[in-house]
Amino acid sequence: MAGAAAARLRAEIRRRERELRGLRERLAAELARGDAAEQEEDGERERDEGAGAVRQPAAAEPARGGAGDAEDEDGARALRERLAAEPARGDSGDADEEDEDDDEEEEEGALGFPAELPPLPARSALSAAEILRYSRQLVLPELGVRGQLRLARSSVLVVGCGGLGCPLAQYLAAAGVGRLGLVDHDVVETSNLQRQVLHGEARRGRPKARSAAAALRRLNSAVQYVPYRGALRPRSALRLVRQYDIVADCSDNVPTRYLVSDACVLAGKPLVSGSALRLEGQLVVYNHGGGPCYRCLFPRPPPPDAVTNCADGGVLGVVTGVIGCLQALEVLKIASGMGSSFNRYMLMFDALEGRFRNIKLRPRKADCAACGDSPSVTCLQDYEAFCGSSATDKCRAVRLLPAADRISVQQYKELLEARLPHVLLDVRPPAEAEICRLQHALHVPLRRLQDGDPESLRRLQDRICEEKQRTDGQTPVPVYVVCKLGNDSQKAVKILQELPAEELGPVVAKDIKGGLMAWATKIDSTFPQY
Repeated sequence: MAGAAAARLRAEIRRRERELRGLRERLAAELARGDAAEQEEDGERERDEGAGAVRQPAAAEPARGGAGDAEDEDGARALRERLAAEPARGDSGDADEEDEDDDEEEEEGALGFPAELPPLPARSALSAAEILRYSRQLVLPELGVRGQLRLARSSVLVVGCGGLGCPLAQYLAAAGVGRLGLVDHDVVETSNLQRQVLHGEARRGRPKARSAAAALRRLNSAVQYVPYRGALRPRSALRLVRQYDIVADCSDNVPTRYLVSDACVLAGKPLVSGSALRLEGQLVVYNHGGGPCYRCLFPRPPPPDAVTNCADGGVLGVVTGVIGCLQALEVLKIASGMGSSFNRYMLMFDALEGRFRNIKLRPRKADCAACGDSPSVTCLQDYEAFCGSSATDKCRAVRLLPAADRISVQQYKELLEARLPHVLLDVRPPAEAEICRLQHALHVPLRRLQDGDPESLRRLQDRICEEKQRTDGQTPVPVYVVCKLGNDSQKAVKILQELPAEELGPVVAKDIKGGLMAWATKIDSTFPQY
């Protein structure tokens, strides 16, 4: 009961504090419009204090809040006192901090995608606390006070709070950007923690947007964080993009990239786009300074089965960190007025060689469907239909075979228990086979089958002959093909079916649907998942 009461009190405190923040923002807006008497009074005070004095920003002046502010402050203080009086029955300090984050996240994300955000208050000076906090970048002549004030007035929409979005948002928050919008539909999973550095073990199962907002708030509470728990959709993307000055695309799928690019073109916003896969990364700034948009470079989406994402191909976590930090750098340069280095160049990063390369891009195409002189893309469309794939970074399932050429993991388990003669062919890459495997499987990578490697075909034929000895010699030995998810195994089945009869003889090849990950989830929970 005490824990529930404490949680309710904490929620009430945060509600009061949000009301106070709203009042302060309204006050700052009123002051920005300027009351003549106040302006004259401020001018006299500044002249008295001297040209080098630092003025405290209006938003941080509680004395101007009026009776409503004082009443709310008293209420919040009373609630804090009641909360302090609650007995801590079995709860540690760390647990309390997590509970507070949970309450705050739940409340802030409850509104989903708001219709309109209030403008950030105008700023004419930095406070002493801000000068101290940002002192190491303020002394840079390229930034200075003017650039820092521009950052404080800037808002950035981060699409994707994963491997790229985490370091990007972290450095933008640390640098003092005024508002960060954080969009992500997913929840934190264990496999994310290798590269998504804002999330921790305690955050598993929680929405990424709220988890990121809570972590960033602990880093810099002066920044406004707006978490959006949900996927960016055509019906809401343009309205959302228009509320921010700069958009950072940290997504990991093709439909979202086209959606974000088209929305930025229609809204007239610069787009800082990054990508990372395996040991490589790319960075481009689209729709900025006469440079191209995403459609200028990629008018048509690639075939769905030709697209590889991090879940399929893997990625070294530090590669996403490097690209995410470079995205943050470009956002800060644009927001502060320094300009961008990559609106006419694409940055290519090779982590294995430790090498960066710049590839010069053509300027905006006059015949581009989105940003050209006579664009045909005048509204957002169904990008999943346009790309032929789903707007998710999860591993995609493909269907290359008819149902008769596929079996489920349950069916394979039954024939395994019945000890029926067969060959299990594992076609995963060697690196994946080293992670985990079914001991009775014959490992031949798909690439070797595609190349028609004689040694691999001989090994498969030898295994088929071994199993054939357990039959009457007349019945063909079935070959069941498995991979991680059931995609590459279908490709392997088609190769085996098309082999000449003299290669292996009559072969009955079938694919195991869902692959080894389906085996792990439906048959053997102790089998490793990756």
